[in-house]
Amino acid sequence: MDVIGNNIANVNTTGFKSSRTTFADTLSQTLSGASAPQDNIGGTNPKQIGLGTGVASIDMLFTDGSVQSTGKNTDLCLSGNGLFVVKRGSETYYTRDGAFEFDAEGNYVLPSSGLYVQGWTATDGVLNTSSAVGNITIPATT
Repeated sequence: MDVIGNNIANVNTTGFKSSRTTFADTLSQTLSGASAPQDNIGGTNPKQIGLGTGVASIDMLFTDGSVQSTGKNTDLCLSGNGLFVVKRGSETYYTRDGAFEFDAEGNYVLPSSGLYVQGWTATDGVLNTSSAVGNITIPATT
């Protein structure tokens, strides 16, 4: 019920990924085993009594949501299993929320939290993806 309620409550939340619950038997008891077919009768299945189920796991589903135009050229969306990398100081976070914008200093940020969006900087049009990522910054020109 918690997982379903969470999925419904966040259906319109930007970047939200729904979850699913899988269940497993907690215990089952076998009353009689299976039997092989004989001359006049077919085989029988085992008789078991289940003694309940429990939550085996809650899995996040990384299926793509619907892409919607926001009319804002700084917003991004992801397709597939990717995540955006955002950072504050030495703390690194991962998000599917691509509602970004530039702050007053030209830093590309997640405005709800002020986290800096991370990426590689191109030098003379060449992107070196083996280098360390850093804050994406586009300084405003005067």
